[in-house]
Amino acid sequence: MPELFFTGVAHKQPARMARVIELKIPDIGGNDGIELVKWNKQPGETFSAGDELCELVTDKAAFALEAPQEGKLIEICIAEKAHPKVGQLAARVEID
Repeated sequence: MPELFFTGVAHKQPARMARVIELKIPDIGGNDGIELVKWNKQPGETFSAGDELCELVTDKAAFALEAPQEGKLIEICIAEKAHPKVGQLAARVEID
């Protein structure tokens, strides 16, 4: 029986690279009187899509900054009790 030799190059599947994205304070109807009340996650913690990462309030409504998909919180850019502006960077998250 002939001897078989492997002459090809072994290829590994490329590892999925995580991406870091920026989450910004959303426009909720032109209201600049926003307060970031509380962070529900801390840097290094993982989250699922739809998880409420932080709680925000205005003089008319309460709402949350939700995770766009599963990932990990990398950096918080706005302190609790701060008054951010619409479009201001709130956090950096890592997603797959």
